[in-house]
Amino acid sequence: MTEYRFHPVRRWRADYCINPVTDKIIVEVEGGAWTRGRHTRGAGVIDDMDKYNEATRLGYRVIRVTPDDLLSAKTLDLIKDLINAK
Repeated sequence: MTEYRFHPVRRWRADYCINPVTDKIIVEVEGGAWTRGRHTRGAGVIDDMDKYNEATRLGYRVIRVTPDDLLSAKTLDLIKDLINAK
């Protein structure tokens, strides 16, 4: 599912969440790496760290990918491996 709100209080959303009940895998697309986007500057990086750490605390496994890698075999294989590793 896309734009999944994973935190009960904060307004954080994951770009994608794969089965939030059983698999709890969050996929975050890290855009702007080469364009000095918000996520590559100090405050944005720190905010993202807080978000990812809180997702981990809540039992989610977080995968970070570039837009080009979102549907790549590498990413899909990683997701399959995480699902099968339970």
